[in-house]
Amino acid sequence: MTNRKTPHSTGSTTMAGIPAVSDRNSLTVGQDGPVLLHDSHLVETLQHFNRMNIPERRPHAKGSGAFGKFTVTEDVSKYTSAAVFQPGTETEMLARFSTVAGELGSPDTWRDLRGFALKFYTTEGNFDLVGNHTPIFFVRDPMKFPHFIRSQKRLPENGLRDNTMQWDFWTQNPESAHQVAYLMGQRGLPRTWRNMNGYGSHTYMWVNAQGERFWVKYHFLTNQGMEFFTNEEAEEMAGVDADYHRRDLYEAIERGDYPSWDLWIQVMPFEEAKTYRFNPFDLTKIWSKKDYPRIKVGTMELNRNPENFFAQIEQAAFSPANMVPGMGMSPDKMLLGRNFAYQDAQRYRIGTNFQQLPVNAPIVDVHTYNFEGAMTYHHQGNMRPYVPNSFGDSWSDEEGRVDATWETDGELVRQAYTLREDDDDFIQAHMLVREVMDEAQRLELVDTVAGSLETVIEPVLSNAIQYWKNIDDEVGRRIEEKVRAGALVGDQQPGGDPLDLKR
Repeated sequence: MTNRKTPHSTGSTTMAGIPAVSDRNSLTVGQDGPVLLHDSHLVETLQHFNRMNIPERRPHAKGSGAFGKFTVTEDVSKYTSAAVFQPGTETEMLARFSTVAGELGSPDTWRDLRGFALKFYTTEGNFDLVGNHTPIFFVRDPMKFPHFIRSQKRLPENGLRDNTMQWDFWTQNPESAHQVAYLMGQRGLPRTWRNMNGYGSHTYMWVNAQGERFWVKYHFLTNQGMEFFTNEEAEEMAGVDADYHRRDLYEAIERGDYPSWDLWIQVMPFEEAKTYRFNPFDLTKIWSKKDYPRIKVGTMELNRNPENFFAQIEQAAFSPANMVPGMGMSPDKMLLGRNFAYQDAQRYRIGTNFQQLPVNAPIVDVHTYNFEGAMTYHHQGNMRPYVPNSFGDSWSDEEGRVDATWETDGELVRQAYTLREDDDDFIQAHMLVREVMDEAQRLELVDTVAGSLETVIEPVLSNAIQYWKNIDDEVGRRIEEKVRAGALVGDQQPGGDPLDLKR
């Protein structure tokens, strides 16, 4: 007698919903015979298994996240008309934290930037804020971004990561100095995601109901307090629990210890950007809090873990192009490049209709003239696929000046930003090292950088030492003393065992 289990008891089905006969045994010719190709359940199982991984993100591959809410506690309506930032508004949202350079299997506690990506499901459509746990970045032109990411990955000849490669890129691009100083300091090793800040990093535009424009920067300050690993603690944790940050966030939410961050903004009047002492659109620079004090907006709380990691975290797709009315872009070159690149990456990684997936879908109705494509689920019925038409289908046709705008003029050129008075690539990095860090932190910085340079070969090693002298002469000399005390000699092959290269 056939022992058949059905979907209505404890059985399973095929992906077409048909009762599956067996999830344990393939169809064969006799008990010991060959497997038959027309076992459609086996074929579907193997085909789906072969395709169950999607391409990993090129940067930000390793990460996790959770759902929560953002509540506006203050009144910033004089700066923006965006519904998500109006007094008392509560908005469901998703946060994803990540490392930048690490791959899917890399340890959470490696020294690296942490991604801080937020999706707000607002009444005006999805608003995404895609930043990091530091307020700046390594480069300020999107042409350099792929080169930067490749310098943090692996060598072509042996598939190994290599410190020479990353230090070579950094020293050849001195605008990286400010971010590298952050990375090599305490903030390069946050103890948990809950114990780090998050920043929009870029400069954005806000527009109020009267059409007045402002430049803003987003600061999410942790309410758990800033905490960091030492180099030794982080290295040990990488071996003990490579998923430590992912586990910490999940378990904290499971036990009801909901992490939260207060959102503060810096606001710069539109016209002041033209004469501010630093280029306010340069992603490698910050605005002084003395010049533009932080203004509180509200609080983000994460209170719900995903039910399915792949569907709700791995398939989550963020893009700085997702901005709602009342906000907009700035002349930040990196932001404008990311505006295109992120959406394009998601279409490659997940598919043409990635925004129809539940985790990415807005809570408002979608009425678009982008039709069809693979995996179309939501559709426009028999609506005409063109406008204007004679059948009453609605469409948009605004003309003239847009709200989120700025003036620009000049010939088409390929050049870096013009440095302003008293500005260069190293000045803010020097301020961080000399004015923000205390002596104990500087000593730890010297040890960290010297350790990172242990396997770096010439001429990159000398370039890196001079790079640090340009940041701060005393710190650079201390780094040189430590490195030269164990100077590398011999063939010095990239990726080689550093113990074999010492005197």
